[in-house]
Amino acid sequence: MGFNKDIRPILATKCYACHGPDEDKREGGLRLDVRAEAVPEAIVPGDPEKSEVWARIITHDADDVMPPPSSPKQLTEKERTLLKTWIQQGAKYEEHWSFLPIQRTSPPPVQQVAGVRNTIDLFIRAELEKHHLPISPEADAITLLRRVSLDLTGLPPSPAEVKAFLSDKRPDAYERTVERLLDSPHFGERWGRHWLDMARYADSNGFLGDAVRPNAWRYRDWVINAINRDLPFDEFTIEQLAGDLLPEASVTQRAGTGFHRNAALNTEAGVDKEEARFQNLADRVNTTGRVWMGLTLGCAQCHTHKYDPITIRDYYSTYAFFNNTVDKDESDTKTPTLAETDKNRRESYVHMAGDYARRGPTVVPASLSALPKMKQPEVGEATRLDFAQWLVSPQHPLTSRVAVNHIWSKLFGVGIVATPDDFGVSGESPSHPALLDWLATEFMRNGWSRKELIRLIVTSATYRQSSAHREDLVEIDPLNRLLARQNRLRLEAEVLRDAALTTSGLLTRDIGGQSIRPPLPGDIFDVGRSVKWEVSKGQERYRRGLYILTMRSILYPMLTTFDAPDAADACVRRERSNTPLQALTMMNDPVFVEATQALAHRVMRESKRDTNARLKHLFRLCMMREPRADEMERLHAFHAEQAERVRASGKDALSVLGIVKDSTPNADAQDTATLIALVRVLMNLDEFINRE
Repeated sequence: MGFNKDIRPILATKCYACHGPDEDKREGGLRLDVRAEAVPEAIVPGDPEKSEVWARIITHDADDVMPPPSSPKQLTEKERTLLKTWIQQGAKYEEHWSFLPIQRTSPPPVQQVAGVRNTIDLFIRAELEKHHLPISPEADAITLLRRVSLDLTGLPPSPAEVKAFLSDKRPDAYERTVERLLDSPHFGERWGRHWLDMARYADSNGFLGDAVRPNAWRYRDWVINAINRDLPFDEFTIEQLAGDLLPEASVTQRAGTGFHRNAALNTEAGVDKEEARFQNLADRVNTTGRVWMGLTLGCAQCHTHKYDPITIRDYYSTYAFFNNTVDKDESDTKTPTLAETDKNRRESYVHMAGDYARRGPTVVPASLSALPKMKQPEVGEATRLDFAQWLVSPQHPLTSRVAVNHIWSKLFGVGIVATPDDFGVSGESPSHPALLDWLATEFMRNGWSRKELIRLIVTSATYRQSSAHREDLVEIDPLNRLLARQNRLRLEAEVLRDAALTTSGLLTRDIGGQSIRPPLPGDIFDVGRSVKWEVSKGQERYRRGLYILTMRSILYPMLTTFDAPDAADACVRRERSNTPLQALTMMNDPVFVEATQALAHRVMRESKRDTNARLKHLFRLCMMREPRADEMERLHAFHAEQAERVRASGKDALSVLGIVKDSTPNADAQDTATLIALVRVLMNLDEFINRE
């Protein structure tokens, strides 16, 4: 039995709210998160019958029983048994796993080494063998190519790329494909979007006025370029938190500080400027803690954290690092950045109950007390640069683990730690703790290279497995935490849009630059907003979803329908919903309608005047594989049905041609209209909207 694995989760969820770190909320003077305060007053190691805690758990007295009857968090019989056994075995405590130093773990021995491609597979197989589970076979070539293309660039492979991959018989054909994708400029767009979620990137201020930020896109470009050139993650961190404080900082390094200019900003008349400033700085603290350390620092803004060893003083000591920053725009490019003010420096205080107007004791910039101490400068106070360098120091137990977990989660759909924004006591424990630490040390050893880490993961046999359902996992591992197969994932909002545009041939692949405004439903402005939405013209409107203007008050409907974040807070993990609105969006959103029209036109242009050839070509473009006989039979049946409807409707049916009407010869109009209906079906199939 282990405290971190078996006991702490029970105490954290059922007991710490009243008997944990928060001294203001602590009941009866009992603290259970620290052994020295729980033993021997409440817990007698080795003897549950003499332990007050156990007596309170088993009593039938409603006034004494714990948790009290009014609590919704009652102990289960299994949890009671675990607690009793733990006390019997000596009530040993352990420091929370994520606060322990990162260890360079050794790969475990495995019985079945056939098919192992790198060290990752050894860690995964060792756990599978404990449960007598085999790894799944490798996915077929087309599935694997589509998976890695979508994961690394967010774009499906072209027909030429599919053909080249299938015809490449060299043993390292897959590895060569991985290198091509890592070198693609679209890699920075795909992985930049992941980071922009966490950076709560938006193109407007938010609040009632929601003014557009004309130069916010420059930070987005900085992220894309940094990821494409594989800026080491430690430098990536430092430039975003303190690029302005680097010696002789370049414009590019200062541009990274736009990370903390992304938050919503209240500029309304009558707003209390000091309160707005306080809330803005609190957002910077909360976001930094969540993104880099996987901690819910915001829970300590008003009082000591109820679960984690983070005091309110810790919170405002971190706040002090940001308290003397000012927002600044670069004079030439107007790039939004941060700068440190040298005059009228502010004192920092504990703000009682999180109230900006209630000042408590003064604080100085300092690291969290539960983590390794920051090296203090010989003269003066520690700066944001000291803070950023502390975050990426080898001694920091969280930053590398959290970063590795973020990357892993994008390639498997869930992290080794399933709660990527909560590495604290109330978060989940890692499914493979030894692997997490090995990857964290490997990440640092390889110069904090994002590309090197991704290369390692996607070339593993674990990543390359089939995602096919397995009956033997239903009872043993229904959530696939042991990774006996890959996970099947619905495409993210932007990727789904980009896939439709790519398949149709409409996608404009320009990298970087200002945001675009695709068509919006006409009634979306009926809410009284004064926002101007001038629809982008020509090929601009078909740029990648990453570049769609993000207005905090009017989010692009297609993206939100498919769970894109609202930029209110750092989004570390996107939710995946499944609603009828998504099917309606795929059928009716202007971009998808135009994509179906363009794809039908493309098939007519590229295929022979033969229905069978056209249907095969269309299927290959959408699914990247040859249709089966039963699929061809259904395609022909649906095509015949739609062709009859088009003929019966006459000229009215030709209204569906839309953007290809003028370029479609009259002789092909009815056939094109028929194909459009078929395209709509194929683009709504699971195989199109999911990544296998």
